[in-house]
Amino acid sequence: MSVVPTITLNDGKTIPQLGFGVFQIDPDKTAAAVRTALDIGYRHIDTAEMYGNEKEVGQGIRDAGVDRADVFVTSKLNNGFHAPNDARRAFDQTLKDLGTDYLDLFLIHWPLPTRYDGDFVSTWKTLEEFAKDGRARSIGVSNFQPAHLERLAKETETVPAVNQIEVHPYFVNEEARSHSRNNAIAVEAWSPIAQGKVLDDPAIEKIAEAAGKSTAQVVLRWHLQRGDIIFPKSVTPDRVKSNFDIFDFELDESDISAITALDRGEDGRNGPNPDTFDMIPD
Repeated sequence: MSVVPTITLNDGKTIPQLGFGVFQIDPDKTAAAVRTALDIGYRHIDTAEMYGNEKEVGQGIRDAGVDRADVFVTSKLNNGFHAPNDARRAFDQTLKDLGTDYLDLFLIHWPLPTRYDGDFVSTWKTLEEFAKDGRARSIGVSNFQPAHLERLAKETETVPAVNQIEVHPYFVNEEARSHSRNNAIAVEAWSPIAQGKVLDDPAIEKIAEAAGKSTAQVVLRWHLQRGDIIFPKSVTPDRVKSNFDIFDFELDESDISAITALDRGEDGRNGPNPDTFDMIPD
């Protein structure tokens, strides 16, 4: 079984650099997918309140028979619960749904700067409470732009342990990525293969052919060698296994540069822009 490298966060905790994501996995398929991932060797699961499958993630961990202490579990605050008391209730519910008394990492899912009178600072201070009482071993943010991070730095005591942002070869998101890394905030890359859009790119196909690997494996390896944390998702066991099989080869600097050069700037962004996104689920 491959040994997944870990990254040390700014709070001294460690996180596996490769994990398994459950975004858009139907709840009725989530427990089996999580169990498959854990059986293969994953020890990092990324979920969110908004995904609607936290209960099933917890069930999958129990079904796999893996000690809870050996699995790094992340979840994220739903957009509708930024007000401090709402955030406290939502966090309690997340712990209940996952069947655990702590999270390894809890994130603000989106900054929502056009909601809540632009106040994500009080939300962050509420997450600081969860860290202080030990129910969140680490706390962080997701989709935060440099200006959002700078505001937290000015108005709060805790630097986020991670910033989970969209990053892939067509959208390297270097401004947000560099700002995070320059401030000791680890970068987690969501949508690491751009929902499959980069997999037919001729430049990536050429590198994959030379490496004897799939294009997906090459892109995931590109992320790892750049120092980002990733959690690809799939419900297909062979693909889940393939995504884990990325530790027996390396890309050279020219390969990494060639993939990075595929960046399309804002035209490559798949998800919402964090400066304007304000969706609150029903």
